[in-house]
Amino acid sequence: MINLEIAEIFKDIARILEIKGENVFRIRAYTRAAQNIEGFPNLESYIKQGRLTDIPGIGHDLSEMIKEYAATGKIKTYEELKKALPAGLLNLLNIPSIGPKTAKLLYEEAKIKDIAGLEEAIKRGKLTGLAGIKEKTIENIKKGIEILKRGKERMTLAQATLVADEFISELKKMPQVKKISPAGSLRRQKDTVRDIDILITSKEPEKIIGAFIKLGQVRDVLAKGRTKASVRTNEDVQVDCRVLEERAFGAALLYFTGSKDFNIKLRQIAIKKNLKLNEYGLFSAAGGSASGGKEQLLAGKTEEEMFKTLGLSYIEPELRENTGEIELARKGALPHLVELKDIKGDLHAHTNYSDGASSIREMADAAIRRGYSYIALTDHSESLKVAGGLNTAELKKKRDEIAGVNKELKNFRVLFGTEVEIGSTGKIDYKDEVLEGFDIVVAAIHTGFKQSKEQLTKRIILACKNKHVNIIAHPTGKLWGSRDAYEIDFEEILKVARDTNTHLEINAFPNRLDLNDKNCRRAKEAGVKIAISTDSHEAKQLDAMKFGISVARRAWLAPEDVINTLPLEKLLKIIKK
Repeated sequence: MINLEIAEIFKDIARILEIKGENVFRIRAYTRAAQNIEGFPNLESYIKQGRLTDIPGIGHDLSEMIKEYAATGKIKTYEELKKALPAGLLNLLNIPSIGPKTAKLLYEEAKIKDIAGLEEAIKRGKLTGLAGIKEKTIENIKKGIEILKRGKERMTLAQATLVADEFISELKKMPQVKKISPAGSLRRQKDTVRDIDILITSKEPEKIIGAFIKLGQVRDVLAKGRTKASVRTNEDVQVDCRVLEERAFGAALLYFTGSKDFNIKLRQIAIKKNLKLNEYGLFSAAGGSASGGKEQLLAGKTEEEMFKTLGLSYIEPELRENTGEIELARKGALPHLVELKDIKGDLHAHTNYSDGASSIREMADAAIRRGYSYIALTDHSESLKVAGGLNTAELKKKRDEIAGVNKELKNFRVLFGTEVEIGSTGKIDYKDEVLEGFDIVVAAIHTGFKQSKEQLTKRIILACKNKHVNIIAHPTGKLWGSRDAYEIDFEEILKVARDTNTHLEINAFPNRLDLNDKNCRRAKEAGVKIAISTDSHEAKQLDAMKFGISVARRAWLAPEDVINTLPLEKLLKIIKK
């Protein structure tokens, strides 16, 4: 988990530099480096091979810091910077709506050094009257504290996947491990996860548990028994491990995957069939002469046989929420869910022309390695200067480079795209004569999140009505742990999107996952097609597509509900307005 630890340090350094009023480009360098290595799965091998500078955004100085941390567990620059601030002040910047200037003001004028002190100051009314602090500001700070607390209670799906994969990859090395799988909300692919469950089959449970509690990621052992243990990791994540007999693996996987409502419904079905269902198996009722008055195990080894014995077709883990899937499983009428292998290309990605770290060719090559036949490179539009938005001269240069790359590639096409800004009044950033030159136009809101529900809805509707806009990106603006979804009239937006042939995006970037599964299901019911895209800012981030697929599967989406499952010619035909 060294990548997560270093990413947090780089984020902290960027925050400290912000408070100190340092150069914005230096701050941005640390922020970008943190983003690029946060989900980097094999950082240790890059350290050993001396290849750290191959990672986008990691130059000589940052690579030396990473090596220093790997060797000593500390970074001298970070330790020195921390001395300039009270220990808790840095945490104030984790609160949405508190920037460096506000944090500095709270410290200097109200002597607030940490979040606890801030909450106490709010209770006592000490913020009222401070320069620039209005009642609305105080309300936003209170909401921000709540968002932060929720974010600390749960992990993103990507973070949980990374933690689970590290444990599972280590445990798989043991010859005593026969089967292994995550369970719980992680297996159901929820967008956030509280803790992690791992199930294992083995004839030697004591050896498995003994090895589990001694893994390098473990900070504390919370509980330990012969067949199960619970630990807390260095990143404060709880991981539970259970070792089972093979004959009960399917039953335990079904039970511990959940959800709670789903399990209750299955037990009710079992009772009506005069059966008993629990984490050990599916049993006949006791008392029959054939069984000598004992319960008889009917199923338990696999989930498939459990479902079959209950009279149901197999239900994918992502659907197990008791929202109609059980009734369809009785009829054998469950939808065929979209899979990662169905995706033909990514429709929202950035390059080093705006705020990305990879070149056009690097992004194309990365897409080809993933088996895609196209990628849309949608750098930011002119008005979003903070993200290096492109002016018309830069657009021409980018289009020419894309044309050159496309000449070199076979059976693959780079689409000339843009992520165009939806202005505060709904006006689209580029003029029509510029927009008509793109292969694909993705429109998004990046500013003015505190506008009214009516204003935000109007902005998106006007973007949908623009004849050049094909996709609305991250439609509700959610950022996990830092910003709640803004209020919009989603039903009205769905009507307009359907009528104007505008598609809505599942943004697969792990901190977004926006649209969520509930809104995607509403979109499907309304006849609005979905694009699943990663919003990648460097080539490695294209791997995030799997998290967008998870959202789509939880929303019951089939391949035909997703536009980037189509081959290129069909895609370009159906997005025309």
